[in-house]
Amino acid sequence: MSDISESEPMSLKSFERLVVGREQSEGVGARVRRTIGSGSLRRLDPFLLLDEFKGEWPNGFPDHPHRGFETVSYLIKGAFQHEDFTGAAGRLETGDVQWMTAGRGIVHSEIPGKNAGEVRGLQLWVNLKGKDKMVAPRYQEKKARDIPRAEKEGVKVAIIAGESMGVKSPVQTLTQAYYLDFELQPGAAFSQHIPPNFNSAIYVVDGSVTTNSDKKVSAHELATYSMEGTQIVIKNEASTKEPARLIIIAGEPINEPVVQHGPFVLTTEEDLMKTFEDYQHGRNGFERAPGWKSKQGTEALKARSR
Repeated sequence: MSDISESEPMSLKSFERLVVGREQSEGVGARVRRTIGSGSLRRLDPFLLLDEFKGEWPNGFPDHPHRGFETVSYLIKGAFQHEDFTGAAGRLETGDVQWMTAGRGIVHSEIPGKNAGEVRGLQLWVNLKGKDKMVAPRYQEKKARDIPRAEKEGVKVAIIAGESMGVKSPVQTLTQAYYLDFELQPGAAFSQHIPPNFNSAIYVVDGSVTTNSDKKVSAHELATYSMEGTQIVIKNEASTKEPARLIIIAGEPINEPVVQHGPFVLTTEEDLMKTFEDYQHGRNGFERAPGWKSKQGTEALKARSR
């Protein structure tokens, strides 16, 4: 078994709960399996939402706003086009990641690429501290080839944020967080170090694994852990005969009030009401919102209406 943090004594985090991602409709014609942000697990501070999404053009997530947090979009399969009211646009393909800081405000669309077939991916919402909620929006995009990777004893990892196997991600996060994509061959196991007092979870994308208490976690399920301890141990039993793929997310709790309505996440009711007014009247970060329509989102909606 690979012990990723050899400089510290192993102190296992305790398994706490299992959340099953039930498929539901979201956006326009898209489907998601929601774990964090569902009725079973409202939040896991600092994480607000975790969706596994799938869809095919022209279905997707046309023009919609955000304020007060970050979104992390990670493509497992296919291609995804994004566009926002600043004029920024791009395309994510298999293995690419976009870490978007919405900050004081963004309106954007996220639509599967034409002729890309079914798109599958993950979207994580990471909360921001009150002092950071009104920062300027920004994107950090990494192509699959540019994401740091490591490999050891039947275990591969892509380090989207944080550190694993001594390799660090270059992604800059306002909220301290880990986002790691692992693949384990049958019979492989690893121990991932998580900083003390971070909330943490694993989400199984494909296959199944056993975790610290030998609890089985299967595809589309999320397991959460205690804050105490510093290690998460994952095994892909030799009897499975198939590789397993999972992500580990971990983050430093913000421990501030969360006042949320859909895509707006603030710390007070007053700030939430101001956000609605800012969006409706096009001010304080939403100056470009009135009348803006994305090309991709508009084309997809027209195609659906035919």
